[in-house]
Amino acid sequence: MNILVIGSGGREHALVWKISQSKLAEKIYCAPGNAGISSLAELANISADDTAALMAFAKLKKIDLTVVGPEVPLVKGIVDEFEKVGLKIFGPGKAAALLEGSKAFSKEFMKRYGIPTADFQVFTDEKKAVEYVNKKGGSVVVKADGLAAGKGVVVANDPEGAEEAIHRMMVAKEFGDAGRKIVIEDCLFGEEASILAFTDGKTIVPMASSQDHKRVFDNDKGPNTGGMGSYSPAPLVTDELFKKIDKEILQPTLRGLQKEKFSYKGVIYVGVMVTKNGPKVLEYNARFGDPETQAILPRMESDIVDIMLAVIGQKLNKVKIEWDKRACVSIVMASGGYPGPFEKGKEIKGLDATAKLKDTVVFHAGTKLENGRIVTAGGRVLGVTALGDTIKSAIDNAYKAVKLITFDGAHYRDDIGQKALK
Repeated sequence: MNILVIGSGGREHALVWKISQSKLAEKIYCAPGNAGISSLAELANISADDTAALMAFAKLKKIDLTVVGPEVPLVKGIVDEFEKVGLKIFGPGKAAALLEGSKAFSKEFMKRYGIPTADFQVFTDEKKAVEYVNKKGGSVVVKADGLAAGKGVVVANDPEGAEEAIHRMMVAKEFGDAGRKIVIEDCLFGEEASILAFTDGKTIVPMASSQDHKRVFDNDKGPNTGGMGSYSPAPLVTDELFKKIDKEILQPTLRGLQKEKFSYKGVIYVGVMVTKNGPKVLEYNARFGDPETQAILPRMESDIVDIMLAVIGQKLNKVKIEWDKRACVSIVMASGGYPGPFEKGKEIKGLDATAKLKDTVVFHAGTKLENGRIVTAGGRVLGVTALGDTIKSAIDNAYKAVKLITFDGAHYRDDIGQKALK
């Protein structure tokens, strides 16, 4: 099969890496890809959200399967466009992708189908939003309604902090149009887990559990990022809790998708807060999570292309996914200054040394090839990933690889996976 992966981040490198192990994959393309992906796939210099150019490329190269990595093309409706001309594509349709594309839409969806989540209000008027947070007092979470690359969420500990977040989103337009409408919800307390699941619209099959680290600094300090590292499995998600999440969240989500007549043939990601009153949904994503995918796919023993084809053909109920019993940890090495302004073009050294390490793989995110050198080209640069018999050994193996890699201003957290040890 000729397979096209859309995107250029660490998640897409992990997808290309896993797809390359499939007996069905003959030729892999990636648009636009990155320096790491170029060793496994032929890169096409097409932006991930240029649907017309991607469709023309898929026809030209006789692509048998397209896999969409990032959220923007999904929300723009790439799946509907590909399907209209008979091209096989893995991902939800435009209407279903609104579960990620609009926080207000997803909260209303949860309310309609009795899916446990925090109480919330939606605002398009700054004054009313400010009045609301002052009346509430205490901690709230302020979310930009639209897509903001994982950064449009502010946990405010007091009304002043909430007011500042409202101003940043609605007046200063820090997230552009994404902040024209906002969601303000009650703050949930507990520990987070990420649940990714395949669904073909008829069946929903969860993957191995994982946990992300959102804040930029150790001990969950500093601003939110797209994710600074992840590990799988998450010991927090016991078998009993997994059953509860399936019954109270995944199955009602599937029933909601069916009732709304949404076409959903892809991955649904559920960010869950495990509170003292049980699991509650923080957010949905309409695709593989990043960086969770980098910690989950190295543990998947089954052929991912077989699974994707079963999803597209609505035969997911016939598939059993096998998992490696070992743990996996992925540590993000970021550019200095991220998630704020950062410099690009810094040469990355030490990648050859990590390639010699057993059960270790470095997934590239913000990298590019420049005059034969691999240089930084984004905020999150690499996802240094390793397997281990235990979470502790996976952490040790991953940090051993991190220590071999250098570039100017490199920043990473020193505590990825520590929650699992507690």
